Amino acid sequence: MADEPMASLGNKTCLQVANIPNIDKVAALGRNGMLDTIPVGFAPGSEIANLTVLGYDVNKVFEGRGSLEAASMGVAIEPNEMAMRCNLICIADKKIKNHSAGHISNEEATELILFLEKELGTDLVSFYPGVSYRHLFKLKGGNKHLKCTPPHDVPGTPFADVMIQAESAEAQATADLLNELTLRSQALLENHPVNMKRAAAGKDKANSIWLWSPGYKPEMKTLLETYNLKSGAVISAVDLIKGIGVYAGLDVIEVEGATGLYDTNYEGKAQAAIDALRQKDFVYLHIEASDEAGHEGDAALKIKTIEYLDARVVKPILEEVSTWDEPVTIAILPDHPTPCAIKTHTISPIPFIIYRPGESADDVMVYDEFAQQTGSYGLLKGAEFMHELIK
Repeated sequence: MADEPMASLGNKTCLQVANIPNIDKVAALGRNGMLDTIPVGFAPGSEIANLTVLGYDVNKVFEGRGSLEAASMGVAIEPNEMAMRCNLICIADKKIKNHSAGHISNEEATELILFLEKELGTDLVSFYPGVSYRHLFKLKGGNKHLKCTPPHDVPGTPFADVMIQAESAEAQATADLLNELTLRSQALLENHPVNMKRAAAGKDKANSIWLWSPGYKPEMKTLLETYNLKSGAVISAVDLIKGIGVYAGLDVIEVEGATGLYDTNYEGKAQAAIDALRQKDFVYLHIEASDEAGHEGDAALKIKTIEYLDARVVKPILEEVSTWDEPVTIAILPDHPTPCAIKTHTISPIPFIIYRPGESADDVMVYDEFAQQTGSYGLLKGAEFMHELIK
């Protein structure tokens, strides 16, 4: 939900424009600061940012997005296998139109991925359906030393200019195979009945796969081990976040109607968090809607998602836990900015709040990208946030 000032908003950010009385209340009750979630040398992906927020050293544990999502999907990554994120994307005029095939439905996407598995799958190559445009690809014997471009970073770019490149001679065969699969997928998907129906309805086709973020099975300590927690849970519509939760030792809680978009089940996720907090030491509640609005470049929608977060998630949780005898610490933060102007992630530090009942507040009274810069925590990096949160 973090962004940059926009002329169309009077040189304010979406957070500054949004009506968020409940988040502002938490900011006034708590202590505030900024957090650098993207270590030097890493691109500002959600996998890097969320691992950092949870206190992991990504230099030691990160093994690509695909392996994390596989954990959420219950797909085992064997020692000789490489996993990758497999997007269904829309290509028009040989350019990447969008990273999500127009936010294709689960049912349509599943049909296409199963079709690709039938047509392209081998003893070495496998495709697994996920959620909407987000799917999993697995390759036996693959070399992860590849330069891959996330499709959400390059809308409008000729796809041929950003295809996979080998970073070593040993990885060249892997790069060649992956690029061949991408081109073959385009020939197979262009006139598939699902896409013909989508085109007839004025929707974007899912006419290409896009493979990125390669890695092997990660070795991660659980949060329970690191922070001496007895139990924890993760709530998200996104396989990546649920997969991180699996490796972190958190129970994955599914919420009906959780979509990862502006129409997600906000109330259901809030209630799931409240129910989990009655039993668990730690709950990681993740809502994707504002990020997707940023990728669409839709500031009005992004403001709406932030206001939904405030009224439909933060308010009921805050009201409920304030009645409990046992105090509950609440932190609110994005994982990375997704500015509407550029439709992709940036490495800028993000604003955060930690509200611990009984702890003195600082002087910050509202929540946005600038007010938190004056907070008492200052600028934190990496695991410093989790060390402050869990004392």
